[in-house]
Amino acid sequence: MPIRSKHLAAVAITIWMVIVIFFMILAETPDLEIVFVLTLIGMLVIAELAEPVHIRPRFLGRFRYIIAAGVILFGAIVAQKVLEILSS
Repeated sequence: MPIRSKHLAAVAITIWMVIVIFFMILAETPDLEIVFVLTLIGMLVIAELAEPVHIRPRFLGRFRYIIAAGVILFGAIVAQKVLEILSS
């Protein structure tokens, strides 16, 4: 049975997250915001690499909604950090 691109994308993002978490544990600096941002970057890269040239699979359409929610949360994190810097 051949591996479909949606399964390959899921495996790739899982491996990426495990690597990020492994290095966070190794460095003894667990930070949820950094894990979130690095996972979002990985999702963006995988979505770009998994998209064929002429057609868009259905799973990538739904994956875009997850990415959009991640970008909104990323904007909220950035805004919070800017407000922390400005208030100090």
